[in-house]
Amino acid sequence: MPESGARKIILPSKYVQGPGVLNQLGTFVKQYGERPYAVSGRTSFSKVRARIQSSLLAAGVPLAGFDDSVTESTKAKIEAIASKAEELDVDLIVACGGGKAVDTGKGVGERLHVPIISVPTQCATNADGMADVVIFSEDHKFIEDLYLSRPPVLVLVDTEVVARAPPQYIVQGMGDALACAFEKPAYAATQRAKKAGELATNAALEVNMRCFSTLMTHGLQAKKDVEAGKITESVEAVVEAIKLQSGFGFGGGGCAAAHAIHNGFTMIPGIRRKHGEIVAFGTLVQMVLEKRPMGEIERVVRWCRSLGLPTRLADLGTVDRRRLHEVAEKACDPNDSMTSMPFPVSPMMVVEAIEEVDRLAGLMD
Repeated sequence: MPESGARKIILPSKYVQGPGVLNQLGTFVKQYGERPYAVSGRTSFSKVRARIQSSLLAAGVPLAGFDDSVTESTKAKIEAIASKAEELDVDLIVACGGGKAVDTGKGVGERLHVPIISVPTQCATNADGMADVVIFSEDHKFIEDLYLSRPPVLVLVDTEVVARAPPQYIVQGMGDALACAFEKPAYAATQRAKKAGELATNAALEVNMRCFSTLMTHGLQAKKDVEAGKITESVEAVVEAIKLQSGFGFGGGGCAAAHAIHNGFTMIPGIRRKHGEIVAFGTLVQMVLEKRPMGEIERVVRWCRSLGLPTRLADLGTVDRRRLHEVAEKACDPNDSMTSMPFPVSPMMVVEAIEEVDRLAGLMD
């Protein structure tokens, strides 16, 4: 009998990144279907609709329809769009936009059992290649992760599109990607210790650490270049780190404390930051929970500050400290990713770690 389970990694079938690659969409769609349907948000779709339709028409696979009404990734929205698309007999979903739209599109594709192509229009998250959908309530409270039977067949990242989005998006994406270098090793250690049925691959761990190195080396320069309207090697490196490297092996599992803490913060009022920004703060909390060396924590705090990512509670918004126990209780939900930590984590430990991050960052003011 084997001593532990099988090593597993889930990746998109293809990943294509570069300036102008959106013009190739029709060629790729033709490989997978004939009646594509686009799912997007209104603002993001308005920026790329003409190019998408032109590319599809040139390839002889025009849109069978589209829905650009996504404002949140909810079960109700997925079901509503899936019903409309099903009536049109679509055979492929183009999930286009930010994380909410892409996750909704992936949910529609799963519901219809058709291939999914992700076309991100900004870099705020790494949702594009993931084989899961994050479900929220209409008022953006985390509900659950839905794991898909397969990841997208293609992630098509046009850097002329994503690098022209407001600079805060690439910063948010770096905050989301930061977590992979800490959550994936925690998840891997936990799975090995309990001899779980599914184990992380060494390849995933190596790529996640390469992602961290890329962020540390190129992150600040990439932000400056995007602010200046430039598409440079630093921008391309960071886009790849966010869209490909950070998601390497996350599909089907791999999150730990950082994302669980994010989910906890969505439960209280007053939070003004977006997903990746809250995940970055959650990563600092995870580092404290793990009792990482002070020098290591300070390095990441300084990096976050250089980008404008939150390092103090006040940076997250108007946080009532009396409600941190609610954040911690949700973060420690046995159905959430805190269970991927290689040691038991209690709500009290989470509250204390949040307070400690706030205190440490305050000392660095």
